[in-house]
Amino acid sequence: MQVNEIDTEYNDDDLLLRLQQGEQAAVMDTYERYFPQLYPFVRLKVGDPAQAEDIVSDVFVRLLETLGTDRAPRSHLRGWLFRVARNEIAAQTSKRQALPLGDLEDRMPAPEANPETEVMGVFDVQRVRHALRMLTPDHQEVLLLRFGQRLSLKETAQLMGKSVGAVKSLQFRAVTTLRQILIEE
Repeated sequence: MQVNEIDTEYNDDDLLLRLQQGEQAAVMDTYERYFPQLYPFVRLKVGDPAQAEDIVSDVFVRLLETLGTDRAPRSHLRGWLFRVARNEIAAQTSKRQALPLGDLEDRMPAPEANPETEVMGVFDVQRVRHALRMLTPDHQEVLLLRFGQRLSLKETAQLMGKSVGAVKSLQFRAVTTLRQILIEE
């Protein structure tokens, strides 16, 4: 089910209020709503499915631990969850690495049933995968957050610890670089 951004904000506010009031069902609702969004983000960052599941689980454990404290989310629940996920990834990896893109084709729409289209689709996926590997980790991350996870500029900026203007600039440079790589190939 795809939820538009207005509904997301409304439901975030509702979930956050319910979490702050100590409603136990709100924790499960938060998990059911955000696990499907957090897992692919973490999975692409760490590569290992089991480690990705552990990290996402840690995010929800952290949520439970912080409820009722000054570290609990006060606004933008989705952004808070992604920020915690990003911090957990950083804590579990000793150095910053390029995104593992081995399963990129799983994240891309299936090609049409036409054999010629399928062959061209495989070629295009390989080209895009190769081009993405050539980008810097920051460029990869901004593209993944903005287009893969469909986060807003504000959410992406908060998550990456940058200003909205810096994210716009980073996104522009990432798209421009990706376009140049694909044209040169």
